[in-house]
Amino acid sequence: MGRIRNLLRMQKSRYPVRAIVRWLWAALRGNRLQATLNAATGLAGVGVDLASVWAVQRAIDIAAGARQGSLPWAVGLMALFIACGFALNVSRVWIKNILGIKAQNRMQQQMLDRLLRSEWRGKERYHSGDVMNRLEQDVATVVAFVTETLPGTLSVAAMFVGAFAYLLHMDAVLAVITVAILPLFILTSRFYVARMRKFTRRVRHSDSRVQSILQETVQHRMLIKTLECDDLMVRRLDAGQAQLRRHVRRRTAFSVFSSLMLNGGFSAGYLIAFLWSAIRLSRGTLTFGGMAAFLQLVYRIQSPARDLTRLAPAFVSVFTAAERLMELEEMPRERQDAQPPLDAPCGVRLRGVTYAYDDGNRNVIDNLSFDFRPGTCTAILGETGAGKTTLVRLLLALVRPSQGSIEIYNERESREVTPGSRCNFVYVPQGNTLLSGSVRQNLLLGNPKATDDDMRRALTMACADFVTQLPDGLDTAVTEGGGGLSEGQAQRIAIARALLRGRCVMLFDEATSALDPGTERQLLHNILSSNDKTVIFITHRPAVMEYCDQTLRLG
Repeated sequence: MGRIRNLLRMQKSRYPVRAIVRWLWAALRGNRLQATLNAATGLAGVGVDLASVWAVQRAIDIAAGARQGSLPWAVGLMALFIACGFALNVSRVWIKNILGIKAQNRMQQQMLDRLLRSEWRGKERYHSGDVMNRLEQDVATVVAFVTETLPGTLSVAAMFVGAFAYLLHMDAVLAVITVAILPLFILTSRFYVARMRKFTRRVRHSDSRVQSILQETVQHRMLIKTLECDDLMVRRLDAGQAQLRRHVRRRTAFSVFSSLMLNGGFSAGYLIAFLWSAIRLSRGTLTFGGMAAFLQLVYRIQSPARDLTRLAPAFVSVFTAAERLMELEEMPRERQDAQPPLDAPCGVRLRGVTYAYDDGNRNVIDNLSFDFRPGTCTAILGETGAGKTTLVRLLLALVRPSQGSIEIYNERESREVTPGSRCNFVYVPQGNTLLSGSVRQNLLLGNPKATDDDMRRALTMACADFVTQLPDGLDTAVTEGGGGLSEGQAQRIAIARALLRGRCVMLFDEATSALDPGTERQLLHNILSSNDKTVIFITHRPAVMEYCDQTLRLG
């Protein structure tokens, strides 16, 4: 692998070449069907191309009287090979468009599944816009390389060998001259790859930065408008785009210069072949058909050589893309320990729990012991930064205590709180958490098997009967972030979604902050009347505290 790095003059990265190659090999194994079909059609295309050269030479020689045969049949044979070439091209298009998008979708699903099952650290390492950029562009680069570029190298190599053998049979001197220039291109590619890899990484980083700015600006458009920062955000985007343009311009200039040098060399080789064949034709040692075959074969030798030189930027792009995707996979997997839910009512007990974030210099939670007893309602109070949200994350096993333990229990058994324990919890976060779609689709996130009657009952308990009075009822469209609904309506639908989940421990993070006092009291009465749920509120609302059995004050 060190030889590969030396050959390509690749800059050192956080991953060794061997690890990147193994990762790409695993990606190739997951797309063997498309890669095999692309390789098969490519090799078949090589056979058809070389047969076409022979057919053209034969037809010209028959027309010039240098060979006996039927000219219509010779032209018909040419037409047959042309039709075969068309059929193979159509096949390649279908393979690329049908299987290609399927392969890309499959890798995106695998990467998204990996992200969702990774540990949540409280502070994301990568910006969401950067992650989206990787899931879209880098995945597309990897899939195209393993399913098209790599299989295509087989046909490129086969075309080079076949055309060289054919030309060698016709004129050994010309064949050697045509191939002798290739080592120069191989040496040149070492310098090319080193520079191109640096330019590509800069372009990909700048592109991710631009996408991050766009995503944040659109996502927080209302905030930006109210702060009157429209011009500031546009200028920030312009600065990011200007940096991207500079890197693209430098990469393009270098690529164009390199391409001119390579194509100049290939053109010189083609002119030499033309002059050589013309001299032989004038001396009578070569037929018109032979000259046409010469020029076609030289082109078919140079064309694969040209394609092989394009492998250098392809390797640069795919190694960069693979590294960026491997970085996403570095995030440690969350412990997978599926458990059946405990029978209600359940309690949650903390024993000496301490927690500090990785980059923190103080404990957010310090030696906390508390018992959320089965069937009780608890209000968690505290100033901003006291650790209320962190406590919720600990209860949901999104983060693990630095010290101490958390257990969920009922009258028969007790279990450590782990990611597998989330099946016992319902969580309603602060703010608007509805997804784009319909009210029905949002409710089904709580219980995919819920019937219309189940959803109506949950809406009634959550004081969200207004949904049934909407023109489209459960099928009312909801845009991104609950657009089309008030904050209070969105909160009540989110609570109905949580009630549909039907778990024994319910966590509410300021989930009634947008409700009027009367609606809030009715909602609390509906939720707490059964006494079979353990309810935990993070709140500053006096009406909520009135309904609580106990209070936990942090800070």
